[in-house]
Amino acid sequence: MRAIRVNEFGGPPALVLENLVDPVPTGDEVLVRLEAIGVNFIDVYHRTGRYDIAPPFTPGMEGAGVVQAVGDEVTGFAVGDRVASAMQIGSYAELQAIPAAEAVKLPDGIETKEAAAVMLQGMTAHYLAHSTFELEPDHTALVHAGAGGVGRLLIQMAKRIGARVITTVGTEAKAAIARALGADEVIVYTEDDFLEKVHRLTDGVGVDVAYDAVGISTFDRSLNALKPRGMLVLYGAASGAVPPVDPIALMAKGSLYLTRPSLAAYVSTREDLIRRSEDIFTWVSSGELHLHIDRELPLAQASEAHTALEGRDTIGKVLLIP
Repeated sequence: MRAIRVNEFGGPPALVLENLVDPVPTGDEVLVRLEAIGVNFIDVYHRTGRYDIAPPFTPGMEGAGVVQAVGDEVTGFAVGDRVASAMQIGSYAELQAIPAAEAVKLPDGIETKEAAAVMLQGMTAHYLAHSTFELEPDHTALVHAGAGGVGRLLIQMAKRIGARVITTVGTEAKAAIARALGADEVIVYTEDDFLEKVHRLTDGVGVDVAYDAVGISTFDRSLNALKPRGMLVLYGAASGAVPPVDPIALMAKGSLYLTRPSLAAYVSTREDLIRRSEDIFTWVSSGELHLHIDRELPLAQASEAHTALEGRDTIGKVLLIP
């Protein structure tokens, strides 16, 4: 099979297409022929060495396709089933063997490309809005990168709950997208200081929660945008890692909460995985959750996908097609 490999950490050119031996599923695994692969910022973190994983390896944490073979211990899956998975590394490939416990069947109303576009980012938005900080109609949320992959979905889920959403974007074109998704207020951060604007929009009170995947360039102002006892949910670091935080600063700013969650912790059980994936599939099928695939690129062009993602040149999801 063909697969993308990272043989040493580096920039997008570190993603190299190679021919590998086809994987064989072990007793508890299913072998999936991938038809669409989701590209996510966690893949960039792996490629650059920010996370603890040693080369050589095949990157990719999200994909969807058709089961080609099942291990002897597998029940509930059969050859020909359409399935998707997230958080199992190795999806930048034509074939991937994954634990059956981490695969979910796709309902008839979900296309394979849709599943690859929504599994990881959709379940991330789900846990952010429904678990990490359980949004309610009287809450105001600050959502950074509102036209990005998670941001688009998070805005829609927050509005589905009835919360007020203030979002930040980089351009007027992205602002129009965020408004169309239902955001109540949109701040173009290249034109306005989002902290000052948030304080104006909330009459100086601040927001209940700030969802921040940008990192170092927004972190301090995100904290300062919170009302007393508000929560900063730092779920990514697109602009760079945040330095250590003195807990006294959280006290001084109003007994704030700070958390750094991960999807893995919120789908650590089969029940959580099924519940979150079924919710997002249901909402996509019903039209309550709108997806946007920014571009589809051949597997061999994985480096181009990473360049676009890191350059904030995408609106919605990027897919690789084997």
